[in-house]
Parts: sequence; C-alpha cells; structure tokens
Amino acid sequence: MSQPHGPLHGVRVVACSTAQAGTVPYMLMADLGAEVIKIEVPGGGDNSRQSTVLPGMPSTYFETNNRGVKSVTLNLKEAEGRAILHKLVSRADIFGQNFRPGAAEKNGFGYDELRQLNPRLVYVSVSGYGPKGPHAALPGTDSMAQALGGIAQAYATPGEPLKTGIVSVADETCAILAFGGALSALTYARATGIGQKVDCSLLGGQIRLMGWTLTTAMWRNADPVTGQARITGTPDRPGISASFDDRDGKPLVFQLNGERPWREAMQALGFFDRLEAAGFANLGVIIGADDKRETLLRLLGELFATGPRDDWVERLRAADIVAAPINTLLEASNDPDVLANGYVAEVDYPQYGKRLKVHGSPWHFSETPAKIGVAPELGADNGDILGELGYSPAQIADLRARKIV
Repeated sequence: MSQPHGPLHGVRVVACSTAQAGTVPYMLMADLGAEVIKIEVPGGGDNSRQSTVLPGMPSTYFETNNRGVKSVTLNLKEAEGRAILHKLVSRADIFGQNFRPGAAEKNGFGYDELRQLNPRLVYVSVSGYGPKGPHAALPGTDSMAQALGGIAQAYATPGEPLKTGIVSVADETCAILAFGGALSALTYARATGIGQKVDCSLLGGQIRLMGWTLTTAMWRNADPVTGQARITGTPDRPGISASFDDRDGKPLVFQLNGERPWREAMQALGFFDRLEAAGFANLGVIIGADDKRETLLRLLGELFATGPRDDWVERLRAADIVAAPINTLLEASNDPDVLANGYVAEVDYPQYGKRLKVHGSPWHFSETPAKIGVAPELGADNGDILGELGYSPAQIADLRARKIV
C-alpha cells in the first residue's frame, strides 16, 4: 500500500525568505505535503545556516525552520536568475518573502510584477511593523515585536523592569498567522482564480496573541495586575490562575473558575480549613480587593510549600481541577503527553551519525498524516528543479559556472 500524501499535496510554494517568521510558514506546509522551493544565494545560502551550530550537528536554527523544503540557489541580481525565479512563480500557488517593505519590488519580485506572471498567485509578505505606519520601512526582529506588542508584561513581576523573552514568540506567532493567511487566500484563489497579497507582521502577530486580556485592558483603560496570579471574573463568579512553589522550590500552576471548584480544590489539597479561618472560604472576596488578594496568595504560597509538587498536582487533577507542573524547555521536551502525542519526534541524520530530537507535528490528520523531513543542503535540488523547467544538464552546468545558480 502506498504512503498517503499530506493534506497539502499538490500545493507548490516558492519562498525568497530567511530567518524564522519568513521560513516557518513554508516549513509547516512542507510537513503537510506541499512542495516548497526555498531560493537561496549561490555560495552562501541563507545566513541562518550558520546560526546555533552545535559541534557535530547541523544548525538548530536552520534545521527547525527549513526542514522538508527544497533548496535552489539563484543569483537574483542577474537577469537570468530572475528569469528562473519567474518561471518557478508562474507555476506556483504561493510565493513568500520577508524583505523590508519595498525591497522585493526593487529587486524584481514585488507583488505587482509577479501577479502579471500568475494572476492566481497568493503572495505572502512578512515584515516587522506592518505595511503602514511611521516605522514600516524599518527592519524588524522578534525582540522588537515582543517589546512593542505587550507580551513582556504577561510574565512581568511587579516592581521589576519589563523584559523580552529568550523564545522567539513573535517570530513563531507571525509564522503561524502567515501560514493560515496563505492557505485562506489559496482557498479563495482556487475557487475564483483570483490571487492576492497577504501582509503579516511580527508586531501584528503579537497584538493578536494578547487576546482578550488586551481587550480588557483597552476597555478598562488600565494595564492588568501582573505577578504570580491572574484573577478574573466577578465576586459571584471569580476565577484564579496562579503559580506556586512546592517545598523543594518546584513550581506548579492551577486554574479554576467559580466558588464550587474553589472549595473542591482547596478541600482536595487539605487547605480549606486554614483558608476558611482566614476569611477565604469564598474566592470572590478578593475581586477588586488588592489587600485580600495579596494575603490569599501569600497564604497559599505557605501552604503549597509544605508538600511535594507531584502530590499537589495529583490531588488537584483527581478533583477535576486543571493543574500542571511548570516545565522548563528541557522538561517540556520530555513531558509524557508531549511524547505520547508526537509533539517531539526523533529524526535520523546519517551524515552526522546521529538520531536527534526535533519538533514533531502539532496536528494529527487521520487520513493524510504530516511527514517530518530534514533541511536540505545548499542547492541540493538545483538539478531536479531546473530540469523540470526544461534546462538541460549542459545548460545547468553553464549556469553554475557563471554563478547564476
């Protein structure tokens, strides 16, 4: 029996993209069966090939963001290189780039030019700030978008300066939105024959990621209270999401909404009598009362510090309360639910003689499963792709000799 194709089998993508937000949308498409042709500079390729290279291993950065794609090298400063790109685009469904606004147009692959070659083309542009506004022409990075988009406050400690995080949250968020936007536009193009340009930005992704918490802040015209707990709701229906350390300093979190779950959770933990005596039999008393909020959190911190994390989490889960240990990145990669669902997988790298852990797929398709690939060597697919376009081996050798490919 032949292996099933991924759900995007038959979709053709050409990407003049680098870094993370510009490459991950198409890596995800490759996972799902699309043919993704990554255009790189002859001789050097994507600069990220040299990023975070561990001894005896490939670049974690390049590998994570470019697995499963095909590599074709083109010198787009030369007319012949641009002509080859145009041939690829003319048969593509999606084109992606993440240059500064205006740079693609300057170099011969702007939307208005490519749509003339392929009116059905979905053209995805990823930028730092968005296509409009006072800083649209500036370069953007993950840290910039985290700084401007509000996420630094999400994990802030009162009294401490805001800081951006070490995980590329803005890059990944933008990439996932670009992935969805591209496929939405592709659905329309296949139904109508009309392509379009899809603009996404690092900053726009962060604003969307802030969700209802940002809406609440805007409606109240006040920033949320930060720290170890998120207090929500009304006195009649209060909610809490809070993290605490156990007796060994290991952190955990629990979350609930309503007075009944509050009582059940505290009884399961053996905390209820102490809390009732302190005036916290009802969680709603802390809504709008900062002093009571702080007193309750301090008391809960003392109580959780009397026992082990695994026991607290087990008790809460047994009472049907949402609870979990707070994992480090390495702990997350070894979490039993992560492994059972294939969210982390293992891939063979024969050229390095290793089998390494990588991201699995976040999706499970019952009929068209995702397939995890590896990143290509620079220009690995030049011969095959150029051959498909009608170039002979002699012509390809000539293009290579003249550094067009």
